[in-house]
Amino acid sequence: MMPTLMISPRSFVRTVVLGAVLGLTSVSAYAQSAPFTGMAGVWSGNGTISLEDGSKERIRCKATYAVSGDGTGLNQSLLCASDSYKFELKSDVKARGGELSGSWAETTRGVTGSLEGRASAGRFNVDVSSPAFSAKLILTTTGNKQQVSITSDGQFRGASISLNRS
Repeated sequence: MMPTLMISPRSFVRTVVLGAVLGLTSVSAYAQSAPFTGMAGVWSGNGTISLEDGSKERIRCKATYAVSGDGTGLNQSLLCASDSYKFELKSDVKARGGELSGSWAETTRGVTGSLEGRASAGRFNVDVSSPAFSAKLILTTTGNKQQVSITSDGQFRGASISLNRS
């Protein structure tokens, strides 16, 4: 029998933020004036979450993106799961002149937060926050593939995730 990783409610919230970050910042390398152009559809993949105690766990994610007609707005639904938990996120992100901003909500726990960042040449640097958590994210998009790296000083230490568009 495989051991179950116990995650405190605070760690769960931080893991939810990971999912939000993943989904909210899944933007492509299109022009900065319309960075979400071409993002509509389904993306999926997996990666690893690292926790404060040094443990790691694999995570699987599936995101559905709806993009505004002008390519500057993104609505996202993200479902992520590991062997010991799952969460669902909804988000709304806007882009203006290379600047990203938005909000997210983990629908099963009622947790909310915001994000701010910059987009440049397919590389996205984002700061994510909520009242009890903050993280830095770097996302790089090449064609139909995305690589996400997240770091934090809390119980949730980081993640490395790869996504592919279906």
